[in-house]
Amino acid sequence: MFGKSITLFKLLGFRVQIDSSWLLLAALVVWSLAEGVFPSLHEGHSTLTYWALGVLGALGLFLSLILHELSHSIVARRRGMPIRGITLFIFGGVAHMEDEPPSAKTEFLMAVAGPLASVAIAVCLYVGYLAGVAAGLPDHVLDLPYYLAFINVVLAGFNLLPAFPLDGGRVFRALLWRWKGDIRGATRIAASVGSAFGIALVGVGVLAFFTGNFVGGFWWFLIGLFLRGAARSSYQQLLTRQVLEGEPVRRFMVSEPKTVDPDLSIEDLVEDYIYRYHHDVFPVTDGSRLVGCIGVPQLREIPRSEWGERRVEDHLVPCSDANTISADSDAVKALSVMSRTGNSRLMITEGDRLVGIVALKDLLQLLSVKIDLNDIK
Repeated sequence: MFGKSITLFKLLGFRVQIDSSWLLLAALVVWSLAEGVFPSLHEGHSTLTYWALGVLGALGLFLSLILHELSHSIVARRRGMPIRGITLFIFGGVAHMEDEPPSAKTEFLMAVAGPLASVAIAVCLYVGYLAGVAAGLPDHVLDLPYYLAFINVVLAGFNLLPAFPLDGGRVFRALLWRWKGDIRGATRIAASVGSAFGIALVGVGVLAFFTGNFVGGFWWFLIGLFLRGAARSSYQQLLTRQVLEGEPVRRFMVSEPKTVDPDLSIEDLVEDYIYRYHHDVFPVTDGSRLVGCIGVPQLREIPRSEWGERRVEDHLVPCSDANTISADSDAVKALSVMSRTGNSRLMITEGDRLVGIVALKDLLQLLSVKIDLNDIK
């Protein structure tokens, strides 16, 4: 779903990031506000005024999305669910959960928190707008809280559509889950409804495009494609967790992985290991002691002309929770670490000793086999 993310800051212990796609959205929002929305509300102001309002409106939307997602995260944390952070992307935002909600009640409370936060923001902004009117503030100043109040109502309304994984779809799943007592069945139905909504929005976009509304049709088309893809992806993620949950990492590990010495040259590492075994990461051991790992991401930073002079020990990545895991850990945890860090291989350790390697492809291979055999509890 996401491309490269940029970390902005931490808020209440949550890491706030923006996906690179959000920069495109920000530019489009500023342009549409400066050239369309604010001039249509009140004419006669300077171009600079409208562009200043456009920038402030985009910042207000940015803060509104953060508060919307932050409300989900706060409720999740209070209900005992770990949240890695918040990412804003081209169609809104998402709070990164490390697991599915433990109960239908938790799912429901988390889902409704976002729209309620957006409605509360809209009410506060509209009260501010009315206070500004009473105080006789200039119309172009009042346009900003008026627009932001309106957009927060739209944000709440859109998210309440019963299309999973939107907030309304999550409420729908929570009700189905509570009724049926089966999260997989509830997710399958909710994801099917979400996918249908996505297809419908694609159709709306195509119709709008052929009736002359090119910009609106383009956006509805993209939102529909995204919603359909997100619904299917969410269901697949649940299946993945159910397949791997309770499976120890040791079941998937290679117990005698290829290792490299710290004093090996980068050139020999590439020629004798990476090109020969086709792995993108190798453990680095000093005798029986694991000291870290090295792989393609580190090699990209070294000029090709210096490969013969440089040594592995100068560029290795030390052992940490991002690249190591214990053999008795749940495979779901390994998958979560891989997803969070982008590492496709994790080193299995006992103390400072390497006992194996687990690779993403091995986890996915079991997933594929179990789905083919319909062996999912």
